[in-house]
Amino acid sequence: MAAGGELQLLGSWYSPYVIRAKVALGLKGPRYEYLEEDLFSKSDLLLKSNPAHKKVPVLVHGGRPVCESLFVVQYVDEAWAGTGPPLLPGDARDRATARFWAAFIDDKFFRAWRELFRSTTDSQRAEAFRSVVPQVETLEQAFMERSEGKAFFGGDAVGLADIALGSFLVWIQVVDEVSGTKLLDGARFPGLAAWAERFLAVDAVKDAMPEFERLLEHYKGFLAKLASPAAPAGYS
Repeated sequence: MAAGGELQLLGSWYSPYVIRAKVALGLKGPRYEYLEEDLFSKSDLLLKSNPAHKKVPVLVHGGRPVCESLFVVQYVDEAWAGTGPPLLPGDARDRATARFWAAFIDDKFFRAWRELFRSTTDSQRAEAFRSVVPQVETLEQAFMERSEGKAFFGGDAVGLADIALGSFLVWIQVVDEVSGTKLLDGARFPGLAAWAERFLAVDAVKDAMPEFERLLEHYKGFLAKLASPAAPAGYS
C-alpha cells in the first residue's frame, strides 16, 4: 500500500539529480508539491532537511526527509510499491546489479563527463572527451548484456540504472552542442543511442526534463562565469 502523508520535493530545475526524483515520482504516481530551491540562497527547509550535504534533491514525506537522488528513487519505489512499474527488480541479485550500475554512473561516468562539462577551451574539451569515452564504452556493453534485447537496462520498463543515466541526457545534448561533440554517437554506441531515444519518449521523463534551449542558455552562463576569476559554486 502506498505510504501516506504530505509529500514535498525540494529541487532545482536544472539538476540531473532532481530529474531522477521527478522521474521516479512520475512513474509511481503519488501527488507531491515541488519546491524550487535557489542553490545560492538555500532555504531553511533545505538546510534543516539535509544538514549533512545541504544539497538537492530532498524528498520530505510526512515531515521526514530522504536525501540523495538514488536513495530517493529507491525510497519512492518501496513506499509506493503497489502503484506504477517497479523501479528495481524483485530478484536480490538483479537488484544488486542495478545498484552497481547506478553507482558506476555516478562514480565513474559522471566524474569523467564532469571534466567535459567544465571545459572552456577546445584543448580541454578534446582531452575530456577522450577520457569519458571509455566509460561510455563500458555502459554500452553493460546495456547490451543487461537489457537482453529489451528496451531498457531494467528490461521492458524503466529501472534504476535507466533513471541514473537518463537524468543526464539533456545535459549531454547541451554540452555536445557547445563542445561540438557527440557523446552517444549512434555509429559508435548504437545500443545507448537507441536507448536514449526510448527513454526520452517516456511520458514521466518528458515531464521531468528541462527544456533544451533554457538549459543551453543556463549552461552558457555557467561557462562564462567559470572562465571568470571567481568561478561559481554548485556545479562541483
